[in-house]
Formats: sequence, structure tokens, C-alpha cells
Amino acid sequence: MAATEQVILVDENDNPIGTAEKLHAHREGLCHRAFSVFVFCDGLLLLQQRAAGKYHSPGLWTNTCCSHPRPGEDIVSAGQRRLKEEMGLKVALSVVGRFHYIANFNNGLVENEVDYVLVGTISERIITPDCREVAAYRWISVDELLKELAEKPEEFTPWLKSALEISIIPTH
Repeated sequence: MAATEQVILVDENDNPIGTAEKLHAHREGLCHRAFSVFVFCDGLLLLQQRAAGKYHSPGLWTNTCCSHPRPGEDIVSAGQRRLKEEMGLKVALSVVGRFHYIANFNNGLVENEVDYVLVGTISERIITPDCREVAAYRWISVDELLKELAEKPEEFTPWLKSALEISIIPTH
């Protein structure tokens, strides 16, 4: 990822207020736009384990893909771009909701995001993840994931549970 990657700064209602370099936004805890993608196949959700080299939450399990739209890029296009880059998937995505959260990490970085939740479905489980982004992946039922989140929350990213709840609303 380029050191000069920009994020869209927003207020808590997702009104754009500027841009900032991605790492600067995370160091300063500036509120910015983000997205979390959930891809399903045959009723199972594709999870990824974040690679060891990620700037925060390395080794934690999370949704299929997550990142930030670039200035001038809409949420769905950004989700499709990162899904292709991280997991090698081309998927039609739909926005199903959004939420705001703040998470502080041991390395001093802060996630302060208005996070859009995107959902898509594939018919075949053919994944080609980028090992610089993804340490591992697995397919899991939503019920099993909710059980694991309750039993071992420290193994998952802090945004996963909130985003998951939004992602499954249409199916329940």
C-alpha cells in the first residue's frame, strides 16, 4: 500500500470535510470513511485473517475485506476494487447499512470510522488471496461466527461484530 494513500475525512454523519494521508488519520484518530465487505456462498461467510504485516490488527480474523474509499471513489467501486486486490474476487456488492465506531490499538493507532457494510454473493468458492494482505481464510456459518465472537472476541477485529449484525439483517 502506498505511503501516500489518502482517506476521506468525514463527520460522524458521513459529511465529507477533507482528506488526509491514511496513516496520519489513524495516528490522530481522525474520523474517516471506510467499508467492510461480507461475501457469502451457499449460506457461508468468507472470513479472512489479517496478514502479519498489517499496520493494525495483524493476525486477527475479520470480514471478507475492509478498507477505505479513495477521494472521488464511491463505496461500492472501492469495495469491489479492494475485494479483487485482497481476495482475487470480482463480486457485485450492495450497501446494506453503515455505523460509526472508534477503536484504539496497542500501537497507538485509532480507527475512527464511518463504516459502510457491503454484501455480495458468489456461486463458487474460488479464492486467490494476496498473502501480503491475508494470512488465511475460511468459510463459516453466521451462527458459528456469532458463537466464536462471544467465546473468543480477542481473536477478531473490533468492528466485525457491529458490521456483521448489519450484514445479516436482510437475511433474518
